[in-house]
Amino acid sequence: MLTVILPAYNEEEMVAAAADAISQILMGEDIPYEILFVDDGSTDGTWAGIMNLSNQKEAVRGISFSRNFGKEAAVAAGLAEARGDCAVVLDCDLQHPPEKIVEMYRLWEQGYEVIEGVKSSRGKESGRHAFAAKLFYGMISSASGFDMENASDFKLLDRKAIDALVSLKEKYAFFRALSSWVGFKTTTVSYDVQERTAGESKWTTWGLMRYAVSNIASFTTAPMQIVTILGVIVFIVSVVLGVIAIVQKIAGVALGGFTTVILMQGFIGSIIMMSLGMIGFYLARIYEEIKGRPRYIISKRAGRAAEPEVARRC
Repeated sequence: MLTVILPAYNEEEMVAAAADAISQILMGEDIPYEILFVDDGSTDGTWAGIMNLSNQKEAVRGISFSRNFGKEAAVAAGLAEARGDCAVVLDCDLQHPPEKIVEMYRLWEQGYEVIEGVKSSRGKESGRHAFAAKLFYGMISSASGFDMENASDFKLLDRKAIDALVSLKEKYAFFRALSSWVGFKTTTVSYDVQERTAGESKWTTWGLMRYAVSNIASFTTAPMQIVTILGVIVFIVSVVLGVIAIVQKIAGVALGGFTTVILMQGFIGSIIMMSLGMIGFYLARIYEEIKGRPRYIISKRAGRAAEPEVARRC
């Protein structure tokens, strides 16, 4: 059986449309499936829509978080709750084309264990967003050794890969990178990002920046190496200026140098403060990890074999 995992945050307009589109495609291909919605603490009618669908369709299940924990937590919960022999993760807004699920499933039947959805086009987005995405994935690719330039959350995983990801204990997990990191027999499927048919994106520029910084820090220590690089740069600049000062002193043409001193102090002070900020960010992450708090808390369930609606730590 295939589990279709749909993280949803304030997607009341898309819940029914997503379930209908996916059901029609999979039933037409005679693929046994279940649809698992993960409500990430929505404040609109998303959960009510999921409950209605689960009452109408036996193949639909849903879980709801006690509050908004973020998309990475929603994906992790979906994988942990999946009952299928394989599972596919895609966006509830259907920007990941559901017809590609069939192609992924057929590749899984051929023995592939991780089928990555790779963007052949990014759809309509601003030049600033495209540049930021290229920079972000370039850093992740360099740090991980995997080509993630067109990576996405749209992918199908075999049960072995699912169990491997669920067993990871880190709180700040980056699904797009970890699905490559776990290994297994992998192939790719290309797709074009689709336009939304209803609603609007819940991502803000600030939210995307926080998401990028969080995932870079969770998957690589490369920013920490910037501290060392900046230290080397400051050392080289200091040596050059020192040599110039000594030569001018010997030649008897040394100047007061007040402006140079002020600029150097400002430059070095800025480097020190940025370096301390980077170190502090990683220390904060270590602090969050050792507290051992759960990635998410499930408060409600809907659908087949739904458990009582009581808070549950996961």
